[in-house]
Amino acid sequence: MTIQKKHAYRIAVIMFFFINGFLYANITSRLPELKAHFGVSNSVLGTMLFMTAIGALVAMPLTGWLSTRYNSGQLVIYAGFFFCCAVPGIAFSPNIWLGRMTFFMTGFFSGAMDITMNAQAVMVERIFKKTIMSSFHAAFSIGMAIGAGTGALFADYHYPLQSHLVYMAIFSILALASVVPALARNQGSPPAIEKGTTGKRRIPLGIWLLAIVGFCGMTGEGSMVDWSAIYTNTVVGSTKAFSALAVGAFATAMTIGRLFGDRLIDKAGKQTVLFCSCFSAIAGLALALLVVSAPAAIAGFFLVGAGLSNVVPMTYSMAGNIKGVEPAAGIAFASTIGYSGFFIGPPVIGYLGDALGLRIGLCFTLFLLLIMLVVILLITRYAKPAPMRSRSAEV
Repeated sequence: MTIQKKHAYRIAVIMFFFINGFLYANITSRLPELKAHFGVSNSVLGTMLFMTAIGALVAMPLTGWLSTRYNSGQLVIYAGFFFCCAVPGIAFSPNIWLGRMTFFMTGFFSGAMDITMNAQAVMVERIFKKTIMSSFHAAFSIGMAIGAGTGALFADYHYPLQSHLVYMAIFSILALASVVPALARNQGSPPAIEKGTTGKRRIPLGIWLLAIVGFCGMTGEGSMVDWSAIYTNTVVGSTKAFSALAVGAFATAMTIGRLFGDRLIDKAGKQTVLFCSCFSAIAGLALALLVVSAPAAIAGFFLVGAGLSNVVPMTYSMAGNIKGVEPAAGIAFASTIGYSGFFIGPPVIGYLGDALGLRIGLCFTLFLLLIMLVVILLITRYAKPAPMRSRSAEV
């Protein structure tokens, strides 16, 4: 493969990560308007967000099964297109029941897109024969930051929610279509299943611990994406337009952390970075919850984003290098458990928010971050990575 084709392939996959974050942030940055559109409480909105979780959790194992029979590059094209089409449907839903269905479909295609674009990222990484996974996740975070800023701009001008999401969906479809040729040119055969692999081996403790870290980290991400704007609006008392910047601060910090993550990990080591990341996330969320002011909220959510930025990439990397475990099996298990946290945490916070207040509801995330800190201590003992395998190996 020529250098030009390599880079075209990498850019194509980066675009899918970018659009996934960009379009999702356009939804979450305007959740206050969506809440008003449906006329629901925090708990009912939490239920609707939970439908997103169910959709994603249904899609993930199904997408994994399909990926063993069809190339993930083909699947990610379909998943990306239908995700773009599903997003505007939320704003066009005339009632709560149809709203729940559109949230389900959005979660379904987002989950399918997550699995397939990460599989493509692994293939690109092995073609380049160096660690570049953080660059793909950075593209997702850049998309989140720009999407949140776009949502804030539309909200500030009081632009109709339906038109806003339609325009963003059209833009996203055109962006993905522009890189489809480069993606299609670099597809091989579906991944081969190794002989003698039954999938019934006992899962080591180290994998379970890494999966828990992934779950806590993704719960933190989902909580900040879905509730930071509402918290800044309803608890802190900021305007809806300013509150949308809370998501932007979080996403910007995620972007910065992932852009420099590989270099930082090489210098300090994964375990040290994990510890520092966890402390940053805990301190940031505690600041946002204890000091009820707009500057504290923005600064706190920024620290949370910086802390969580490299947790998931490091978790997946370590899971793929556990002794006695095939890399694909370790990553698949950790990612499935981890992504479930991204969708399960936010609706739980919604229920707690209605019952006890949103500040107490977000303490659920703080509690999970403390659990993550404890688990990281255990990982230093049990999650012993094996020597790095050849990147030319099959996924």
